[in-house]
Order: sequence, then structure tokens, then C-alpha cells
Amino acid sequence: MSSLAIALPLTKDSGDGYTSIKDIKSMIKQNFKMLILTVPGERVMVPEYGVGMKTYLFNQFNDNTYAEIDSKIREQVKTYMPFIKIQEIITNSQSQDMNLLGLSIRYSIPRFGVTDLLEITI
Repeated sequence: MSSLAIALPLTKDSGDGYTSIKDIKSMIKQNFKMLILTVPGERVMVPEYGVGMKTYLFNQFNDNTYAEIDSKIREQVKTYMPFIKIQEIITNSQSQDMNLLGLSIRYSIPRFGVTDLLEITI
């Protein structure tokens, strides 16, 4: 089977040279994760691309911060990945280390009949 993209982070694979993504669900999940992690201005020729989760890392986590994150994710998905339907965004900083932000996004891709969960800790 041919590959659709290279898996990130890069890892060696004896068969393909580098580990590749061979199914559409994994490729969309990787692209979604990159959208969440990319800081606006970081992507060449598309300066408004990205949520920039790292920029929230040292903020005080409160309802306003969570609402801003939720809004930014939905706005970016609507613009750059409109084929994804976000079902739920859960932010969590209740861990013992208050310098971590957990993010769980339940989403679906109606065209392919796929539902998945993206979990990121920053």
C-alpha cells in the first residue's frame, strides 16, 4: 500500500525509510494536531494558520482562557479543516502540576464515517 504522508515526529522504518501514514484517519489526526500546535505566524505563506496552544501555557487557567481556546480551535477548524465536525472540547489543568494543560477533542469526519479523539498535553 502506498503512503499518504510521513508520520511526525520522524522515526526510521526499515520498510519505507521513515514511518509513513497509510490511512486517511491517521493523516487527518496528524494534520489536526499540527493545526492545534502551530503558532500563528509560524507557517510560511499562511501567517494566520494555527491555534498556538503553546502561547496559552503560562496563562492563568480559568473559564475565560478555556473559552478562548475553545473558540480559537473551532475558528481554525472551520477555516482550515471544514470536513471535521468537533463534538466536544475538554480542557483540563486539574492535575498536580498546574503548569500543564490537557486538551481532549472528540471529533468526527462525516464523509468517512469516522469518530476519533485527539489528546494533547502541553
